[in-house]
Parts: sequence; C-alpha cells; structure tokens
Amino acid sequence: MLLILPLALLWSYKEIQSQFHQPQAILVLGGSTRKLEREKFTADFARKHPNLPIWISGGSPPSVTRKVFTKAGIDTKRLHLDYRANNTVENFTTLVGELENTGIKSVYLITSDFHMRRATVVGEIVLGSRGITFKPVPVPSDNSPEPLAKSIRDGVRSIVWVATGYTGGNQLPNEH
Repeated sequence: MLLILPLALLWSYKEIQSQFHQPQAILVLGGSTRKLEREKFTADFARKHPNLPIWISGGSPPSVTRKVFTKAGIDTKRLHLDYRANNTVENFTTLVGELENTGIKSVYLITSDFHMRRATVVGEIVLGSRGITFKPVPVPSDNSPEPLAKSIRDGVRSIVWVATGYTGGNQLPNEH
C-alpha cells in the first residue's frame, strides 16, 4: 500500500510534465505485422506536423519506407531510419541516446494499438531515464491487445537496461 502512493504521484507528475513539453519529433516503432501499416499512418500524421523530424526504428526496408513518405509528400530529409533493433526494448534503447543528444525532450510515439501498452511501459522506463516524455499515438488495428506478460517482461528488461546497459536481446526472438 505504501508503494502505491509514490507510484501514483510519479505517474501524475509524468502526466503533468508531458503536457508542458510539446513533442519535438515523431518516434515510430517498426515491425508491424501488416506491412507498411505504421509507415502509412505516420506519413499522414507527419503531414499534420510538418516541422517534426521522424525517427523510425525497424520496419520496412529503407527504399520502401522512403517511397511511402515521398508519395505522401513528406520530405525524406525528415526521416531518420534505424535498423539496429531486434525487439521492442531495443527500439527504444538504440535511439534514446541520439534523441537525447539532439536535445529532444518529448516525442509522439507511434505504434500499433495492440502493441501500445508494452511500448508505453518500455518508453516510460527507457525514455524516462533520459528525461524524455512521449504522447502515445496508436495505429488502429483489428488485433487484440498483447498479453500483459509481454509488457511485464519487457518492463523488467528495460529496468535491467537502465541499470546495466544490457537489453537481453541476444536471447529473445524478434518480438515486434
């Protein structure tokens, strides 16, 4: 019971803090089960936010991704494509340093709706460890939310990364 109050206060603080930071970039987690779903959604979203750089971790091959954005009228100079991640935790851990180094304090986080709970857990831990907030922007789908166990597992892996720099990714299959 004593642990619940500090966690609730921390969550409330995070909610208030995120409202003061207008997102400075778009962060997309690739790996959608339906090809190009997240990229097409993001291209449309990016048209409404023309001054924001777009960071994509994983996803479709670079030439395909660039074609989607070009077709949507988005300048591909806005794209920062990264293919180092093999799983959701690494989607965050491979880019958080670059986001931090460019002075980004808040991002729009785009991923599929069924994946958002896990992405939010990992994002709170990994991005939060560097003072970066985010606003979730779910891509609609017909899929059921992922099992809670995946969020718990990746939350623990994220805490281990914050403490040690190790993601545990070598031992897990691609988890997108």
